[in-house]
Amino acid sequence: MRKSFLGRTGLAISELAFGGGVTGGILINPDEAIRHDALQRAVAAGINWIDTAAIYGDGASEETIGRHLRALAPQPHVSTKVRLEADDMHDVAGAIERGLDRSLRRLQSDSLTLFQLHNHLGHGVGERLALPPEQVLRRGGVADTFDRLKEQGLIRASGMTAAGDTAACLEVINSGRFEAAQIYYNAINPSAAWARVPPGWRGGQDFCGLMAACIDHDMGILNIRVWAGGVLANPEPPQRLFVMTSGTDMANEIRCAAAVRSALGAGYGSPAQAALRFVLANRDFATRVIGITEIAQLDAALAAVAQGPLPTAAVSKLEALWANGFE
Repeated sequence: MRKSFLGRTGLAISELAFGGGVTGGILINPDEAIRHDALQRAVAAGINWIDTAAIYGDGASEETIGRHLRALAPQPHVSTKVRLEADDMHDVAGAIERGLDRSLRRLQSDSLTLFQLHNHLGHGVGERLALPPEQVLRRGGVADTFDRLKEQGLIRASGMTAAGDTAACLEVINSGRFEAAQIYYNAINPSAAWARVPPGWRGGQDFCGLMAACIDHDMGILNIRVWAGGVLANPEPPQRLFVMTSGTDMANEIRCAAAVRSALGAGYGSPAQAALRFVLANRDFATRVIGITEIAQLDAALAAVAQGPLPTAAVSKLEALWANGFE
């Protein structure tokens, strides 16, 4: 599998990363044998990165990885995340350190390749706590704490989630304090790679400029929400869909996904494969984090990688959709 450097970290990361989140849920919901087989299959296919978070299954995803990590060969990198809550604001550094300690215990590891801030920035979507940039960047704040964890050898690199208010995300990225960023990008909303959205834009939050800022600071870029929480992969609306961006809602996401599927048709694989092939075309991403429900979905994703990025003619169809409000 193709590998790229994760920004200035110098780490080589596979073009797909195995996601341990709740949307796919394969490290949380099935029996233990399936969880183990999924990890083994991913590593055998050349995926060298597993991404998880403390909140995924209330730690269940990390625990699954911890039970099987030492048996995986070659040994993959692991990244996890910490999310601060309102009660943590009186001791941000302590909360991050305690969160990392709990994650390392569940992962049965002494250190992490990448530790990421999971909070939205500026303004959150839903009821999740968002952090103002000054809370992240001030003396003794999140970035300083992550730096200290690197000095202690507990983490190799620090990352952030570029979600919430776009201006706030840009402020934190442009600080140069983090080595990697998770960026929202898919066939419904690829605005993070643009300088501006088209006049008829109805695809949700304007993330313009995020990827350019990351590139300016030589940050590794991890693509998240490849399938927009599932709506791009399956005509049936997912039972659980957290719409993590502003300017849209579930009804609009379903409408836009249907338009994408209709425009692309069946000529580029299944809807999930076509959506994955779209994000594969953007080589500014070091990797794309995919979450799966069953091993067959992993095999389908690997087949899409073998087929390669969408051809220019297919992307042109999507460009027409974006310009015309997905009509």
